[in-house]
Amino acid sequence: MITASTTAPTDTTADAAPMPPPFRDPDLALDHRVRDLVSRLTLAEKVSQMEHAAAAIPRLGIPAYNYWNECLHGVARNGRATVFPQIIGLAATWDTDLVYRVATAISDEARAKHHAALARQGFAQTQQYQGLTFWTPNINLFRDPRWGRGQETWGEDPHLTARLAAAFVRGLQGDTPDTHLKLAACAKHYAVHSGPENERHTFNARVTPHDLWDSYLPAFEHLVRHARVESVMGAYNRTLDEPCCASQFLLLDILRERWGFEGHVVSDCWALRDIHETHRITTDPVESAALALTKGCDLACGTTFELLGEAVQRGLITEADIDRALSRHLRARFKLGMFDPADDNRNPWSNPPAPEAIVTCAAHTALACEAAVASCVLLQNHNHILPLRPDVRSIYITGPLAATQDALLGNYYGLPPRAITLLDGLAAALPEGIRADYRPGALLSTPKQNALEWAEFDCASCDVTIACLGLTALLEGEEGEAIASSLHGDRDDISLPPPQRLFLESLIQRGARVIVILFGGSALSLGPLADKVEAILWAGYPGQEGGRALADILLGRASPSGRLPITFYENINDLPPYANYSMRGRTHRWFDGTPAWPFGFGLTYTRFTYSDLRVSDVYSPGNDSPLCGSVLLTNTGDHEAAEIVQIYLTDFDAPGNGPVPRENLADFHRVTLAPGQSRRVEFSIPPEHILLVDTNGRRTRAPLAFTVHVGGCSPHPSARALGAAIPQTARVSRIARCPA
Repeated sequence: MITASTTAPTDTTADAAPMPPPFRDPDLALDHRVRDLVSRLTLAEKVSQMEHAAAAIPRLGIPAYNYWNECLHGVARNGRATVFPQIIGLAATWDTDLVYRVATAISDEARAKHHAALARQGFAQTQQYQGLTFWTPNINLFRDPRWGRGQETWGEDPHLTARLAAAFVRGLQGDTPDTHLKLAACAKHYAVHSGPENERHTFNARVTPHDLWDSYLPAFEHLVRHARVESVMGAYNRTLDEPCCASQFLLLDILRERWGFEGHVVSDCWALRDIHETHRITTDPVESAALALTKGCDLACGTTFELLGEAVQRGLITEADIDRALSRHLRARFKLGMFDPADDNRNPWSNPPAPEAIVTCAAHTALACEAAVASCVLLQNHNHILPLRPDVRSIYITGPLAATQDALLGNYYGLPPRAITLLDGLAAALPEGIRADYRPGALLSTPKQNALEWAEFDCASCDVTIACLGLTALLEGEEGEAIASSLHGDRDDISLPPPQRLFLESLIQRGARVIVILFGGSALSLGPLADKVEAILWAGYPGQEGGRALADILLGRASPSGRLPITFYENINDLPPYANYSMRGRTHRWFDGTPAWPFGFGLTYTRFTYSDLRVSDVYSPGNDSPLCGSVLLTNTGDHEAAEIVQIYLTDFDAPGNGPVPRENLADFHRVTLAPGQSRRVEFSIPPEHILLVDTNGRRTRAPLAFTVHVGGCSPHPSARALGAAIPQTARVSRIARCPA
């Protein structure tokens, strides 16, 4: 076994064999080992460990270590890796088991790559992006489609985000997070952070106590309390006037005291510099370092904590303050096995397979394809044009995203040995005898320079035109990465880029039968053009196997089963101002308008029928038992397919102190049925999912009554007209607690 250590100095006596120091002894308690190591460090050595690029300490045999590593949807920025669908696509699967298996594959590859790097480089050290502490998942609420980084999130719903992200964390960290870690995951960006991207270093998120506890914090609380996430990353912005990386309220009062978080807090990269430069809370970087440390930040990404020694000299902090923070993030490295003897095998992940056997292996490639199929959402299918019929004679493939890997990868990605575009996938899958052709037809976001475009004419002569349109990470993403965005990665419109919209209009005007495949990590509106195309399939950023998965769906080898994890709005003017962090008027829980496609929506190639809903008609708010029920689900069509059974609470009769949401997602289950097959699907609603949050942020409001809504989409009235199955509903009323 290779560990991130060298032969350590030993304690010797004249009559005894050399003994390793206690921090090297895995038989000792974790806290004892951490205290021993910290006690051996000088103040300068302690300070050298407080930023993401921790320095080597040769006299103790401790190599340099870089905490900054990424694996958003596959090991990123570190060479070869399996690239799974971008996270917004994984969210569209609504499948906790699949998400867990994807995260397990990612952690398998990360471990193998880390140990290969250790073996290759001297003094058992690794470079940035080659470590075991990974700064993912992003569990910010995707509250507004203009935010370019929404593609990294699990969507707009707190419950869906919490469930899926918890499965992801468990797959990354392994099943013994309190003693041994496979990887260290990180919940980010804490808290109330979702754009504008070009103001992230300056803005102050002002939220009501209700919105904070009802929308912005539940996923973080769930990952801390239930998934045992190892670290939490503070956001760049201020929230309620305090810098998130130096917030008494967020980091100490809530995270440490209320939730009992025992891991470490890391700042976003160079966020501590913002405390004095842009937020102007302090007067110089030494004060910023001291403030962040004393308010709960344990590790700095970037700079500023190198000045902690000067902060001690100025009396702003004590060495004990540094010891406390240092001990927290050293614990993660101990649990990862970085200070264990080379021959110790107690950490079950310290001897991974060789990277040649695991990185981009056949099993992971197959899993990437399975995930890509499950992530695609069929939004429209007029006259059941999909799957393509066997008598189709000619297909025209067009659009700026048909033949580019940019349509597959999103952001924060590794390098797949192969990435199958839609053009690649169809070229490999189409049977001989079908005439197929391809031209891009339009540019991504800039007008074409040649007015003569043959694709517009050729499409009309084919049976079917498959138009690959949408966005790439050039247009949406993080501030320094989306280089084609004038808004630092954000958008000010949710329509197709103008050149693509004009191209689609031309195809329709010339009589082409168009199937639109929408790529991108957020909501896109086709406006009136939506009703003039035959089918619309949202692919997100489907990862390296995206083209193969899409070809399978188009040709009927697989049935689409994804459901929207976000609302697709008709027009950006339907939403409140972007910088307004009030939840009113946005997401399925608070939007009062009519969306293009509602949250939870998605079609399949079959029909599902819901019947015989069984649930109690009363509940007691004083009872800790969940509200349980079941529904009979039947596949009444002629294709095997998966249905996402979604359970919502709606129509609340909730007098009292606080806003009332339109609906709350309470549970969900992914169920696959063969044609004609039925299954009774059981569900469980914990008491805390029934209680509503009051204006003071307390989840204590017990509704007098509510409706349990069980179906294949959220309860919006437009769902049925779009093709969703008829739901089952039942009214539940509150009863007083029975006397003892």
